[in-house]
Amino acid sequence: MGNPNRSKAESGLMRWIDDRFPATQMWEDHLSKYYAPKNFNFWYFFGSLALLVLVNQILTGIWLTMSYNPSAEGAFASIEYIMRDVEYGWLLRYMHSTGASAFFVVIYLHMFRGLLYGSYKKPRELVWIFGMTIYLLLMAEAFMGYLLPWGQMSYWGAQVIVSLFGAIPVIGPDLQQWIRGDYLISGITLNRFFALHVIALPLVIVALVVLHIIALHEVGSNNPDGIEIKEKKDANGVPLDGIPFHPYYTVKDIAGVAVFLFVFSIVLFFFPEGGGYFLEAPNFEPANPLKTPDHIAPVWYFTAFYAMLRAVTFPLFGLDAKFWGVVVMGAAIAILFVLPWLDRSPVKSMRYKGNISRIFLVIFAISFVILSVLGALPATDLRTAVAQICTVLYFAYFILMPFYTRMEKTKPVPERVTG
Repeated sequence: MGNPNRSKAESGLMRWIDDRFPATQMWEDHLSKYYAPKNFNFWYFFGSLALLVLVNQILTGIWLTMSYNPSAEGAFASIEYIMRDVEYGWLLRYMHSTGASAFFVVIYLHMFRGLLYGSYKKPRELVWIFGMTIYLLLMAEAFMGYLLPWGQMSYWGAQVIVSLFGAIPVIGPDLQQWIRGDYLISGITLNRFFALHVIALPLVIVALVVLHIIALHEVGSNNPDGIEIKEKKDANGVPLDGIPFHPYYTVKDIAGVAVFLFVFSIVLFFFPEGGGYFLEAPNFEPANPLKTPDHIAPVWYFTAFYAMLRAVTFPLFGLDAKFWGVVVMGAAIAILFVLPWLDRSPVKSMRYKGNISRIFLVIFAISFVILSVLGALPATDLRTAVAQICTVLYFAYFILMPFYTRMEKTKPVPERVTG
């Protein structure tokens, strides 16, 4: 038998807290009485996994900053110190660097699930926009963090990316210098990137994640059938096809977390450099402004957009190819924000869309993977031609969407979720 006095004390404490802070209400609104569709599948693990990896990045980042020296003279040496002399410093550093790649793997799969089941369509447009803003800031966060080891690829990768801003007419050179804080990538650049990476961007990202979850729970989660479960409720107002997120999906997510941690640990302990894709070989050399690496390429999660940038090889309207490459790269990300208004299909899920939508999604996914591979390789005439074709296919998925989603024949959507 439990101690009744203890339970009374606990309930008394909760009443005291609830009178001053809505702890119980938040627990109920977002977990115990938040009804999620009962037909979630494998694809729905990646939302909670993204939250897990975010926590990993924040905690390991805090520990790394305790031993990191954000200066051009001391940054590389401090990383070596962390790896060799700090107790378990090698583990923390690899958890952070491998965690960055894991973050983008999870985010890309999470985004693909949104495309697959139409999670961007009404009434979830704002959820999608919050999510895309998080993705954009994660790219900025990863780019700035990539400079901090002050290795060869860190230095020259930052040099290449920052120089892209110089392609903007009129304001480009001044903007480029303003971002660097100097006439070239220097200790000043490192300091400001460190401040943004450690303080500014994480604060905004965490705030946006909270807004993303609040917006999601306001309209309810989507499901593989694309059916709004709130439209059919029992006499008590509980969705007929819904189950409480806690304990049902919290327990299910634990299973997903266990599998993820198993795979993550294998990579962490046996392949932490990811074959040179997570940590490139030149980055184990200190930054040298006088020695350029044989091949400069961004980290793998940026390579698709880098391939699009390099795919533009011709000037237009008196502006050089570099400028239009930057425009194409920016447009490739910007077009994702307007996706909810491009899809004119009467159904959400790919289960009930026509074959045209399925073919376009497959072509889009394959094109993105090919671009990611090409962006990591040195440019040749053949690779540039393939990148140009894949870039056109990437944009065709979005630009033609209002037409093929409206004209294709869809399947009837069932009234209740199918399990």
